[in-house]
Amino acid sequence: MPARIPQEALDYARQVRILLVLLDLSTRTDGIDISLLSLARRFAGFICSQFFTVVREGNVDTLKAPLEAGLPANLTNENGDTLIMLAAYHGHAEVVKLLLQHGADPNRLNDRGQSPLSGAVYKNEREVIEALLAGGADPHAGTPTAWQTAKMFKLEEWEKRFMEGR
Repeated sequence: MPARIPQEALDYARQVRILLVLLDLSTRTDGIDISLLSLARRFAGFICSQFFTVVREGNVDTLKAPLEAGLPANLTNENGDTLIMLAAYHGHAEVVKLLLQHGADPNRLNDRGQSPLSGAVYKNEREVIEALLAGGADPHAGTPTAWQTAKMFKLEEWEKRFMEGR
């Protein structure tokens, strides 16, 4: 018997389709009422915030359908945090793996120059760190780097491993 997709995931997938249309509209100015553009931007922002909540909560089942429907795996919030950054920081290894499978960039830095790997090291999230490294995360990217973070918090195992890879 095939797995049943949760209704919440289907709802999010529909919202992704709407979001993609609204994002397209919000970048066009040819004959579109400016109030419609403003509404499209606000609604797109609202929908995007829901996906960041899903990621923070680690709800991998709810995230699958939207990603398959076209939700950008490198979607960023107002701070430049990507979905994978928040999944890593909140310790959700399965979400990190899912995002990587859908093309998330494990080395994309937020507006403060921080990497997802550095955030995972800061929280000492072993499973997340392993997933990010397997997905190509660079322990020497960002400020501070994951290596510097490991050194700062005396996480010798990670510090040594990151130096060996150099």
